[in-house]
Amino acid sequence: MHPESLPEPAATPSDILRAKLNLETARLTWAELERPFARGVVVQVRPGNDLVEAALAMAENRAGQIESWLADGTLARPEMEDAHRWHGVSQMFWGVVVAPWVLVQETTASDTAHPASPG
Repeated sequence: MHPESLPEPAATPSDILRAKLNLETARLTWAELERPFARGVVVQVRPGNDLVEAALAMAENRAGQIESWLADGTLARPEMEDAHRWHGVSQMFWGVVVAPWVLVQETTASDTAHPASPG
């Protein structure tokens, strides 16, 4: 049997949800996040971590993983100092909604690649 004739492995529910969250990820301005921040529903994913994977863990209610990430700083509720800094520099973000939460990750001006894109 030739490798190209092997059947594709079936997508799992997590694979499908990951793809959906990836498609729903968008660039956001600080101005778009001010109201969710004021409501206390913004969760920051530290740079260098996978925004879509964090959103998937929240959507799948993986409490142990989320607690671990909160403990090590991978996920954090932004503080007022963050809001002031973001406002001052007109911060841009990648963001995705996992109701009621809005998960965000800071970007740089040169960061135009989608957060789940390779390299």
